[in-house]
Amino acid sequence: MTTRSDSFARSALSAPSWWHQHGWSVGVVAVAAVLAMPIVIVLSFVLQPAGEVWRHLVETVLADYVVNSVLLMMGVGVGTLLLGVGSAWLTTQYQFPGRDMLIWALLLPLSMPAYITAYTYTGMLDYAGPLQSQLRDWFGWTAGDYWFPEIRSLYGAMAMLSFVLYPYVYLLSRAAFLEQSISIADASRLLGCSPWQSFRRVTLPVARPAIIAGLSLALMETLADYGTVQYFGVDTFTIGIFRTWFGFGDSAAAAQLSSVLLAFVFVLMVLERWSRKRAQYHHVGSRSQPLQVQELSGWAALAAIAACALPLMLGFILPTGQLVYWAYYTADEMLNPDFYRLLRNSIGLAGGSALLAVAVALFIAYGKRLTPNRAILAAARTAGLGYAIPGTVIAVGVMLPLAWIDNTVDYWFRQHFGISTGLVLSGTLVAVVFAYMVRFLAVSLQAVESGLAKVKHSMDDAARSLGYRPIGVLRYVHIPIISGSLLTAGLIVFVDILKELPATLVLRPFNFNTLAVRAFELASDERLADSAIPAITIVVAGLVPVILLSRAIARSRTMTVVGSTPGNRRRSPR
Repeated sequence: MTTRSDSFARSALSAPSWWHQHGWSVGVVAVAAVLAMPIVIVLSFVLQPAGEVWRHLVETVLADYVVNSVLLMMGVGVGTLLLGVGSAWLTTQYQFPGRDMLIWALLLPLSMPAYITAYTYTGMLDYAGPLQSQLRDWFGWTAGDYWFPEIRSLYGAMAMLSFVLYPYVYLLSRAAFLEQSISIADASRLLGCSPWQSFRRVTLPVARPAIIAGLSLALMETLADYGTVQYFGVDTFTIGIFRTWFGFGDSAAAAQLSSVLLAFVFVLMVLERWSRKRAQYHHVGSRSQPLQVQELSGWAALAAIAACALPLMLGFILPTGQLVYWAYYTADEMLNPDFYRLLRNSIGLAGGSALLAVAVALFIAYGKRLTPNRAILAAARTAGLGYAIPGTVIAVGVMLPLAWIDNTVDYWFRQHFGISTGLVLSGTLVAVVFAYMVRFLAVSLQAVESGLAKVKHSMDDAARSLGYRPIGVLRYVHIPIISGSLLTAGLIVFVDILKELPATLVLRPFNFNTLAVRAFELASDERLADSAIPAITIVVAGLVPVILLSRAIARSRTMTVVGSTPGNRRRSPR
């Protein structure tokens, strides 16, 4: 005979436990809270009273940091818009010789870190560089006989950052141009608009949200840059944070300076979201129609080729050629055991961090799929916030809590056991990997979420009906299906970490170097040619995500090339 207590026990055993129902959600919120901790800690220093160092910064150099940062953003904004939107419009609206190659080649500067571009251009254009030396030989000039633009200046930094950051604007602008229906362009032409008027009044306004999004990414990278502005002697916020941290030894003032920089970043994010909400341009019509592009010939084709080849030449071909030239002459000396140790350090650190980033992103994205409530969505959005935060700010936010934990644990062990634990967290690679998680998790999270979105929920239901718990569904159903997305996410994070300079420079343990740090150190010592081997290794690794991007946009949309006669019409895969 079954009693009420027996039936209650059996029902309790058969029902899923509270942890199986809510554990994944709790884990996602906890992970997001840990990743948001560095940013919250930096912002908390705004409420602390100002110290002597902060007052000194306000009275002396803070205005310079603000002015230089704003001017740098304005210059890079204009440069990236001109190069990115112009090349995107030409490659979308017109057919000319070399266009199919330029479509993907214009993305190549993404593989070139700005600080490496700055070193190579300095070597080419400085007073002792080959260009000025050749000019002096040709015309018999001396130092005071001619004027040459100073590369190590604010304007030089604007140019270097524009050359390598315009692909953000180009990529999103071209995607927006491809998405537009041809009916709106046809309507504008029927109303008497010239091609330029149609672009200015119709095509450009419709693409404005995408253009602003690309511009925001470029400006955030500008604020995050350290290597370029440090080498060119431009005082920006990132320079000020380094000086305050290492020069004055005042972590509180460095955190307060970081919070001001965060304000700039949040303003950019708000403006970008506001721009998208304010955009009231809509287009209708079937996107499946082939997009008609005009075939150019003669001088018009040459002008289009020159306009699209110029950013590619300045942002990738020239600096890469200089690096290859230097590497050829320094390979015998620089390809030594130290280089291979740097290579192992960089690959091991970037590879391990990328695997961890993909695992954490998969955990968060799957938790969002299981229980897409407000708390989980907010946690996922918070976890991905770090990509917009400069590496110097994240480094400060990571170092402060980890150093406090290390000091607290060390004090407790000294008091109770008479031993010192040392810097277990802040003095090891734990701090570096944690900073990478905060900075680059958004990259892997976006790729993983896009992969999971392609898996129908009916497959989850089928697996659950067969008795699989959520972890089993993830292991046996989702991971095999989205393995390509996981690999893409890992590769992109791997390359981003390989190029990362400021966070690694601040948080790396003693006697631990990476390729990026070594290239920076050699260039800072004016050993530009010696820095070529580690620099070109980073550039070659950076080509991997660029190739992935180029393959993706190559399948974007069918186009019809329209010439002056029906015989000139043909199909293009792009």
